[in-house]
Amino acid sequence: MAEFVGPRLYSCCNCRNHVSLHDDIISKAFQGRHGRAFLFSHAMNIVVGPKEDRHLLTGLHTVADISCAECREVLGWKYERAYEASQKYKEGKYIFEKLKIVKENWCPLPSNPALL
Repeated sequence: MAEFVGPRLYSCCNCRNHVSLHDDIISKAFQGRHGRAFLFSHAMNIVVGPKEDRHLLTGLHTVADISCAECREVLGWKYERAYEASQKYKEGKYIFEKLKIVKENWCPLPSNPALL
């Protein structure tokens, strides 16, 4: 059986700084500014910008852009406040645009150590 080297991660597309864990994905069915986006429960190695109100597909939200702490590439946004009751689950969560992140540690190791 194959084993993985450490946790599966997502990294900044620009500098490969680790920004989130695969296990923290809540949904892959979101829309970002540049196409498909993922909703994450946690993020790391990011900088949260100033809050602003934006009209998104699901209504008015207070959001803050999130950038890579290493290279400052804007990767998505953080939901700070949802004004509609049905959207409250997003508060405190992070959107990463699929085009702005890359997978890391997704290749399994061979189950036979002799193959290493």
